[in-house]
Amino acid sequence: MLGLGLGASAVDRSKAPGVVGDVAGQVPAQQQQAQTAPVAASAAGAATRDWASPGAGGVLPASADYPNETGRLGVLNLDGPIRTKGHPFFTPLGANGRACVTCHQPGDAMSVSVSTIKERWAATGGKDPLFAAVDGSNCPSLPQGDPRSHSLLLEKGLFRIFLPFPPRAADGSVLKPEFSIEVVRDPTGCNTDPVFGLKSDNPMVSVFRRPRPLANVKYLLELPHGVPPNDKFFFNDKTLLPRDPETGGFVSMQLLSDGRQPTLRTQAVEAAVNHLQKVGAPSRAELDKIIAFEKQIYVAQVQDIDGGALTGDGAPPGLGPRALADGAPAHLANNAVNRIFGSFKPWLDEAALPGANKAEQARRDFRASAARGADIFWRRRFIIKDVGQYNSKGLSNPFKRSCGSGCHNTLLAGMDLAPGFMDLGLNTHPTNDRPDLPLFKVTCKASAPPQAYLGRTIYTYDPGRALITGKCVDVGSTMTQQMRGLAARAPYFTNGSAANLRELVDYYDRRFNIGYSERDKQDLVNFMRTL
Repeated sequence: MLGLGLGASAVDRSKAPGVVGDVAGQVPAQQQQAQTAPVAASAAGAATRDWASPGAGGVLPASADYPNETGRLGVLNLDGPIRTKGHPFFTPLGANGRACVTCHQPGDAMSVSVSTIKERWAATGGKDPLFAAVDGSNCPSLPQGDPRSHSLLLEKGLFRIFLPFPPRAADGSVLKPEFSIEVVRDPTGCNTDPVFGLKSDNPMVSVFRRPRPLANVKYLLELPHGVPPNDKFFFNDKTLLPRDPETGGFVSMQLLSDGRQPTLRTQAVEAAVNHLQKVGAPSRAELDKIIAFEKQIYVAQVQDIDGGALTGDGAPPGLGPRALADGAPAHLANNAVNRIFGSFKPWLDEAALPGANKAEQARRDFRASAARGADIFWRRRFIIKDVGQYNSKGLSNPFKRSCGSGCHNTLLAGMDLAPGFMDLGLNTHPTNDRPDLPLFKVTCKASAPPQAYLGRTIYTYDPGRALITGKCVDVGSTMTQQMRGLAARAPYFTNGSAANLRELVDYYDRRFNIGYSERDKQDLVNFMRTL
């Protein structure tokens, strides 16, 4: 039934996590569950300027901008206009009426925001394919069309990610995990469901995550420049990065929060099988077109309701999608030569100029605030302590870094160039309190190296990378992500914990006892609004 083995003979079958051909080891088990989930008649509605409806046709222009709460997002389609009719990124490929674009909307920075999700529910009475039972509801066994059954998507923008447990090796064989997992609390009912749960015939762990933006991908794909030795690339724990199953080259692991898919091609296969409920993989020609499109899209905020135009003469050089398209990927930017998003000093200088009317002065004041926020982000150091898979990787515990010199150090994109998975506490109890999410008790074997700061008994809402590797040290760890187009794609963090940028700042301030002032916090929010 699966028909997923594309190019498998070209590589050795591995007994570690990974892929064979274009297919990761967990995908056949996932497809079995995806095909079990019900498929309802959908009512997608017409495409609008701000919603790209699967199969509706039309043209995505070379350049467009879309409104959001704090301004406008710019979308640069680098290779020129695309007719979406028949294009596999915009066409339903599976049974449930979704396309890739359903969850990767241009107007939402190639993700999908809670505000958009709520608008689609209201427009279609909950019948848009966006709300497909397989992962757009809290569990496929719940009554579909009832907003309570879709509460995590409607309120937090979270989709159900279902992963086999025990984890799978690249060839689909079962890995022996270093821990057991017990469901302590199950508000969605899916982890204890007899068909979809952990004790079903096809055992799955259901966690809930935000869709990452499929834009600016050259920054996600390229490996670090100037990091010796030049013939090898490492995680931040000095273990070798995985390789592309097709080319044999190292891969960055920046595409998904748990790193389960090494390439855009393997990610597209899993997405089609799981999220679109397609039987079998897309054709190679379809995959080629999807990947080509993903590589040509750049997004960033271009206008702010208070700050005015964010690009052009006198603007910080790193703002806007054109800066991303023209920029050099995979460069470390935690230094005076390469500031992550360029210098914001012109906006500070502008604020001191005389002769502004009231409206112009308000615009200058916002820009000066954003410039101060950029400086705080790049320069203000604070104590980073007890971050699993980060402090424990030889960096000492505690140590001092700024946001920009620590986990968000990539030129123009702002994720971790290292790369590396880490547990910031977002996925673990009691550092983060999430009664709306399932809670698991992870018990690690005495023979396994423990999670560095949580030990061998861990309460978590999402085991993260550990669901792929089966390793105790990985429990709760996820990969940092890029910081562009933030204003268009709330809520934030992998599990949607921050409804807005202020809540994002507040979380870090609490977690690390930074001591930001109210002005500091607003400056940081205004800075991130411009990205």
